[in-house]
Amino acid sequence: MVDKKKHAYRATTMAPSGMITTPHYLASQAGINVLQNGGNAVEAAIAAASTIAVVYPHMNSIGGDNFWLIYNAKTKEVKALNSSGRSGEEATIPFYQEQGYTSIPVRGYLSANTVPGAVAGWDKAYEYAKEHVGSTFSWKDLLQSAISYAKDGFPVTPSQEYWTNVNVNMEDNQFRYLQRYDGFKRTFLKSGDSLYKAGELMKQPYLATTLEAIAEEGSQVFYEGELAKKIVADLQVNGGMLTLNDFKNHHSDWVDPISVDYRGYTAYNLPPNTQGMASLSILNILNNFDVQSIEEGSAEYYHLLVEVTKQAFADRDKWLTDPDFVDIPLDQLLSKSHGMELANRIHQQQSQVMKKQLDPKGDTVWFGVVDKEGNAVSFIQSIYHDFGSGIIPKDTGVLLQNRGSFFSLDRDHINCLKPNKRTFHTLNPAMLFNENNPYLVYGTMGGEGQPQTQAALVTRIVDYQFDIQAAIEAPRWLYGRTWGASSNNLKIESRVPEKTIQLLKDAGHDIEVVDEFTDVMGHAGAIAIHPETKMKYGGADPRGDGAAMGY
Repeated sequence: MVDKKKHAYRATTMAPSGMITTPHYLASQAGINVLQNGGNAVEAAIAAASTIAVVYPHMNSIGGDNFWLIYNAKTKEVKALNSSGRSGEEATIPFYQEQGYTSIPVRGYLSANTVPGAVAGWDKAYEYAKEHVGSTFSWKDLLQSAISYAKDGFPVTPSQEYWTNVNVNMEDNQFRYLQRYDGFKRTFLKSGDSLYKAGELMKQPYLATTLEAIAEEGSQVFYEGELAKKIVADLQVNGGMLTLNDFKNHHSDWVDPISVDYRGYTAYNLPPNTQGMASLSILNILNNFDVQSIEEGSAEYYHLLVEVTKQAFADRDKWLTDPDFVDIPLDQLLSKSHGMELANRIHQQQSQVMKKQLDPKGDTVWFGVVDKEGNAVSFIQSIYHDFGSGIIPKDTGVLLQNRGSFFSLDRDHINCLKPNKRTFHTLNPAMLFNENNPYLVYGTMGGEGQPQTQAALVTRIVDYQFDIQAAIEAPRWLYGRTWGASSNNLKIESRVPEKTIQLLKDAGHDIEVVDEFTDVMGHAGAIAIHPETKMKYGGADPRGDGAAMGY
């Protein structure tokens, strides 16, 4: 019998000094080059983030948002940066209702109703590192990898080919058929409207010019300069709503990270407007169960994790929005007593039927970095749906997100649309600490799947002592919806034994068996740091195109 704790298709990457894991090998390479040349974790993250925004364009872009958890090894502080954009000053419920909409369109100009925060996030993190960590690289140098791939080309991945095909061959689906937008068509299709195939070289000359401007002039050019003017002009001539004032007024914010205890470890995440509260709530509830007494991979294991997730999601869906607009009782929701109360609602043999969950689908890239000095970054960047809004304003190369399409047009909804408001965000990067030191830097893409996959990683690594790569590769499940999925049930990878699946069905779970390694489950990654030797152990998900690299 194969020992699941040791078996993995890939080896865990081990390195004594620095480590990075991302869902695209070229982004990992950009980051490790910075680390090897004396750069810090934040600098490596910026190089990787800008590069992956070019080479993995169906999953993220400089027209999206990002969130950061940063550990400063000098000060022993955990910093959290919220760089999600707010809705425009003209984004109102009547604006959509007067045009006959009962919900915000998920594609097109009317879905691009929030300011992209990604570039501002890079800038704010860079300035923090420059002041508090020590800078090695110039801002301009950190963007050179991204500029080079945009200008000279990069190989299209099978993932990009697949999702491009999905989005241009579904005329009857409002979410797809993105070639109706000129910017998308000119950027992501070849002449004659043929698709780029995996391995073919793709160039993005307008994006290269945009990145060069950002490298030379800083993030200001994106929010107050010529780039902002180009983006806004294109939006407004096509019925969009973002204004120059919206871009000028964007600001990214340092926020207090939130945390819960998990079996003597401290799990950190970001506060609302992210669903980090749900990720932590799952761990908080699990504290009330003897997980180690349950066989990993058994029906009992999957059942428990799913039922715990349902309770955490119920709280999330009731409360999660922009905390500037609603007073969210976060301390109570993450208290030990509330975790126990939710645990007591769980039936250990029967699936509980919950109200219909929200539908926070979304593509994303998560990655982690640890440098030689022990500084660490858990980072996540997204444009929401695959290819976001589908809109690329003329002569910019900037693919805009459709994150704001998740706002509700129901005035009584917790996440209702209002001007200058941040929407419910699926993005939530995580860290796990052992005695005030970072032990695990981890995260994933995948909408509803993010809190669930984070729980899978933590239980398998902490409770079952799995090898990092084995924990990432182990069969996964997904309750609810996620990136690219239309059904709202319990999806489970086909590597789970039929007997286990049948036991879950017998317990009342609506099961959909999916491929043995499917990106519906998201692209997870993790870096563990040995508490004594400081050896770094990194893993990347075979469901994606990433790599863990160390030195």
